[in-house]
Amino acid sequence: MTLQEIQNQALQLPVGDRWRLVQSLLSSIQQETLLLSPPTTKVNSLAELNPWTQSLIGVIQLGTEEPTESYVDYLEEKYS
Repeated sequence: MTLQEIQNQALQLPVGDRWRLVQSLLSSIQQETLLLSPPTTKVNSLAELNPWTQSLIGVIQLGTEEPTESYVDYLEEKYS
């Protein structure tokens, strides 16, 4: 089966199935990328950070909010 045939078949799927296919593909790419990348790269890049910044690793939790929403909330609090 050629790549074009696979693409044509995928485009005939319902949108929900295509999203699941995309998520599955991205997950497999992410896993392969993690296996191929040397773990020392991340450690070395963290070691190059300022000690104060290093102390924040694992402390700060990233939210799922959109940056725009956070900024809007900030403005509402500041000017209300």
